[in-house]
Amino acid sequence: MRVFVTGGTGTIGFPVINELLSNGHTVLALARSNSSAKILQHAGAEVLLGGLADLEVLRTGAAQAEGVVSLAFSPNYYSAEGLADAIAEEGAAMAVLGEALIGSDRPIVTVSGTPWVVGRAATEADPLPLAGPVAGRARSVNALLALASRGVRATSVRMPRTVHNQGKGGFAGLLVDEARRSGVAGYPGEGKQRWPAVHALDAARLFRLVLESASAGTAWHAVADEGDAVHDIATVIGRRLNLAVKAVPQESFGPFGSIFAMDQPASSAHTRDILGWEPTHPSLLDDLENIQP
Repeated sequence: MRVFVTGGTGTIGFPVINELLSNGHTVLALARSNSSAKILQHAGAEVLLGGLADLEVLRTGAAQAEGVVSLAFSPNYYSAEGLADAIAEEGAAMAVLGEALIGSDRPIVTVSGTPWVVGRAATEADPLPLAGPVAGRARSVNALLALASRGVRATSVRMPRTVHNQGKGGFAGLLVDEARRSGVAGYPGEGKQRWPAVHALDAARLFRLVLESASAGTAWHAVADEGDAVHDIATVIGRRLNLAVKAVPQESFGPFGSIFAMDQPASSAHTRDILGWEPTHPSLLDDLENIQP
């Protein structure tokens, strides 16, 4: 299959491209800079120059492909305004990519986050939240999945709070960045709240499986660790960076503070059962041992 991929140099995107190429697919990858283009070409992908806001470029990429994997997200999301702008940009791009596939029965796989449910681990059957700081993303994903009724094999892979590789990435990576900045391995609340996690290489395999075989209108969970306590995550970070570990105000984490403070475990039992996906790479706590002092 010839697959158009956006966000191909990211924590998830680059492993997805390698996974696709290693399993007989060809890749047309969106690149917003010449440096990104060189990385993608070296990996074996064909390159289409443009950014996520270049909607005509996105239409061109989708028209030239037999399937689409939509992963791009603006890196400027560390403020409340930046997060809202990034979600709006992603939603507009997702709508264009989906529209380009109407009536074709071609697949498109997009990315979102696992939902949170009070008192238990979220499952694939739980809806995405339509309130809060990431509600716009949920609406965009739901709109894409609704195109299943219009001849698009639209699917969604829900990612956990941390997608990690070599001690970097996701919410845990933001904790590392804040620890380096502040000199404290901090965590919000009591630290008992749980975050799900997955290794980027395991997530990449799931994206390929969903692209190849998942039914239209379905959502899947790329969850390897159902929920690691944030205090345990901070403890590894503190030990690796030789910093004190303690609770800090959730406001220390900007627009993510309220999300960081939530207990939000998630299950992938349905995904594993139906698609035969089984994570094989290191868990989050093991992978954080790769943090360099």
